[in-house]
Amino acid sequence: MMNLLGMLLENQGSPALKQLASGFGLNEGDARNVLNEMVPALSRGMQHNLSRESGLEDLLGALGKGDHQRYIDQPELLSGDQASREGNAILGHLLGSKDVSRRVAGHASGKTGVDEGLLKKMLPVIATMVMGAVSKQAGSQNLLGGKVPGATGSGAGLLTQFLDADKDGSVLDDLMGMAGKFL
Repeated sequence: MMNLLGMLLENQGSPALKQLASGFGLNEGDARNVLNEMVPALSRGMQHNLSRESGLEDLLGALGKGDHQRYIDQPELLSGDQASREGNAILGHLLGSKDVSRRVAGHASGKTGVDEGLLKKMLPVIATMVMGAVSKQAGSQNLLGGKVPGATGSGAGLLTQFLDADKDGSVLDDLMGMAGKFL
């Protein structure tokens, strides 16, 4: 599987990374370190969800319903309350509970030295950034077509084949690769 974190941090001039840092009073290096500690947990959550029977359909449904890409197109929106609300919903889906989110923030705090309370506030925004990047790329490749038409049968098979660009049997690394282009 491609390294999601590497993709997120690859673009040194990322407006979303700059907004994340400034929105939480960190320098870009500290924000990068926070991503380094938090993104793997989000990646594992997404991978777990995609491994479920309806995981791909659920992800595409979430991408089709939301306007998540606006957070990449207009990174200043990451500082708004709506980004945190949407991020909390994403976290609920990816991580399952607030306890898991708290553990992720606690672990990241121990590794980065950034205050755990601040990291608890950052985690939903980071989840929003990741979903925004995936959404933007999926939309630009017209994978959503405005709707997710049931993502079953041959349509789902064709979509899965298209998403699995490297033909390794997993669409997660390919979706994350799409996200990495925007972060």
